[in-house]
Amino acid sequence: MRAKTDFLVIGSGIAGLGFALKAAEAGKVMVMTKVRSDETNTKYAQGGIAAVTYSPDSIEKHIADTLDAGAGCCDERIVRMVITEGIERVNELIAWGARFDRKNDGTFDLAREGGHTESRILHARDSTGAEIERTLLEQVEQHPNITVYQHLFAVDLITQHHFGVEVSRGMPGLRCYGAYVLDTNTGEVGLVASRVVLIATGGAGQLYRVTTNPLIATGDGIAMVDRAQGHLADMEFIQFHPTALYKPGHNPAFLISEAVRGAGAVLRNREGHDFVLEEDQRGSLAPRDIVARAIDHELSRSGAECVYLDCSAIRPETFTTHFPAILSRCRSLGIDPLHEPIPVAPAAHYLCGGIGVDDNGYTGIEGVYAAGECTRTGLHGANRLASNSLLEAAVYAHRAAEHASAHLPSPFDSDSIPVWNSQGTRIPREQILISQTRRELQSLMSAYVGIVRSDDRLRRANERVRMLLSET
Repeated sequence: MRAKTDFLVIGSGIAGLGFALKAAEAGKVMVMTKVRSDETNTKYAQGGIAAVTYSPDSIEKHIADTLDAGAGCCDERIVRMVITEGIERVNELIAWGARFDRKNDGTFDLAREGGHTESRILHARDSTGAEIERTLLEQVEQHPNITVYQHLFAVDLITQHHFGVEVSRGMPGLRCYGAYVLDTNTGEVGLVASRVVLIATGGAGQLYRVTTNPLIATGDGIAMVDRAQGHLADMEFIQFHPTALYKPGHNPAFLISEAVRGAGAVLRNREGHDFVLEEDQRGSLAPRDIVARAIDHELSRSGAECVYLDCSAIRPETFTTHFPAILSRCRSLGIDPLHEPIPVAPAAHYLCGGIGVDDNGYTGIEGVYAAGECTRTGLHGANRLASNSLLEAAVYAHRAAEHASAHLPSPFDSDSIPVWNSQGTRIPREQILISQTRRELQSLMSAYVGIVRSDDRLRRANERVRMLLSET
């Protein structure tokens, strides 16, 4: 494969597709995804998208909640920008056809989640991400300037390095010319020449043994930008969702949306005690990092493997209407939330750090932008406020597309790009070596780089990772 386009989008979630729809007004767009186009982190977002729609809510309240959840590590200017501009982006999603739940009077049926002082979460029952993904894919499929390719795995960003020029981090004039891509059906590595590349590859939850992230969340885009000498930041800020359905051996772990707690569910230990209240007066509706640490402490204290989400305060008809996917999954495993508590435990959920970008999603490498969970924008700080991620992705997709379209790098001779150099690569004779290395990495990350960390744990993790690297 040897292709050419104006804009290459790697990833087909809300960030990638949102960017594609905007950039398509300025040139040809190629969207590539390593599996199906609808298999994205966006698709699995249950809770919703946070935005100010009605009083008594306000932009200032949303900003304050975001800053509080971020534990003093947010960039307040970015917080204000995203939350203010996000309102227009949500309205745009609605105009494109996103069907968020409404009350009988036509107003939005807004939910509340941990860390929010008001009900401001727009949702489509408990499958909001799937509804947004459906909406964007329908728009993309109708656009004549956008082509979507499935089963293409991005291998490397093409920079001067591939032309034999030595490059370094922060080097002036560092430029990207596209990407080398692996066709997973044929096993062949080709290239896509592009004036602009958007990295929208999501997070890296599969680094952990227990995660809510789909199997595709392996940090590919982040690694590519790092190899291309781009900047990464705040990679230590990994958010653990407090309430993943406890079912050992299931990957990914099924998420029990925070909106269930927003509707009245309460976390309890095996004695029935509301233990989170001992850590924070907001109890089960405290920000995720506080609730996750409270559960971790309770499990350490009691020796139990899970805690329980008591949903008895939610009327059965309300639960059935608002959380049909959760109800169906629980019942398929012999758990009926209408009559018994749901066993839950924390799981790796969201990467708050990632590729360093400016206000417009620009990475500092000419021609390379990034948006969505793979980035560090400054919005989330040390802990993301629930349902702010889809909002961030929509805002940065829009900004990146506008900036990239207005600052298109000059054309270049795509025929001069060298073919993929496979020297130094090899096909392993035994796949068990790869799968075992992956399991070891997930195990050590879960043990040493989890909810609670220490210098000793991190030092040991670093030593183990170096050992694994030496064996590859």
